[in-house]
Amino acid sequence: MYQPPNRLTHVLPTRSYERALRSQPTHPLLAGPTSTYIAYGLIAAGNVLVLSSMWALGVTGTYLGDYFGILMDHKVESFPFSVTDAPMYYGSTLSFLGYALWMGKPAGILLTLEVLLVYRIALSYEE
Repeated sequence: MYQPPNRLTHVLPTRSYERALRSQPTHPLLAGPTSTYIAYGLIAAGNVLVLSSMWALGVTGTYLGDYFGILMDHKVESFPFSVTDAPMYYGSTLSFLGYALWMGKPAGILLTLEVLLVYRIALSYEE
């Protein structure tokens, strides 16, 4: 099923990602409480990056700038842009990785690496 691009997908893993992971085997090393706590931390950190970048950019910078060429007056340099130039991409990647660990799925870690690769390619065009 087609999912149109949406900035909310940076916060929550997509349904197709979740569906793909559900059918994969879990690994015993990823099924313990330590892995779960790490997963919670990664998901929280990822969501902080994504949501704070949406707050810093506002509605215009988050949703309209890419599509309508509405650019901000100045470069945003406050948190989370003081940590990374691409907080939505890296925050989303952390959320995907956290979700994979939370579910205990090694395939999710590989999918997260693929997501990161695609984001890095996108960043190379944006910079």
